[in-house]
Amino acid sequence: MKRENPSVERAMAMDIEEVKTLAELMQANELTRIEIREGDTHVLLTRARPGVAVSVPAAAPVVSAAPAAVAAAPVIAAPAKPAGADDNGEVLIRSPMVGTFYASPDPESPPFVRVGDTVGPESVVCLVEAMKVFNEIKAEVSGRVTKALVKSSEAVEFDQPLFAVQPL
Repeated sequence: MKRENPSVERAMAMDIEEVKTLAELMQANELTRIEIREGDTHVLLTRARPGVAVSVPAAAPVVSAAPAAVAAAPVIAAPAKPAGADDNGEVLIRSPMVGTFYASPDPESPPFVRVGDTVGPESVVCLVEAMKVFNEIKAEVSGRVTKALVKSSEAVEFDQPLFAVQPL
């Protein structure tokens, strides 16, 4: 059996231990995303928010005739407004973590979005710094930004509303 260079094995073991440590920090601090870039190394860890349902692709459904008792089961109506929407039908973009909110990539640059701008699901709307890691926060909704609820450099809490968006 051929062994790799011991220093390479140590570095790989250390990387795995660092990932385990990051995963433990995510769980302990209820973080949903950690992204780290160092040189050529890029680590992105994500997990579902506590209490949020995660859709998992299912196997092809098996179709069969349902007994009459099952067919008579009560139907639960879907909510009238989208999840995360407020009373005006606006969707709130919330912070996925505790950290510091930044409206722009650096102090000299314009903000990622302004009130009145149109965003899509992949549009970066801000950065939240947590543990010296800058995390891009995406809109995850299509619409027009109607309110900016946080000022740059302010501390934000987990699930705190950052922007209100009127869906298109």
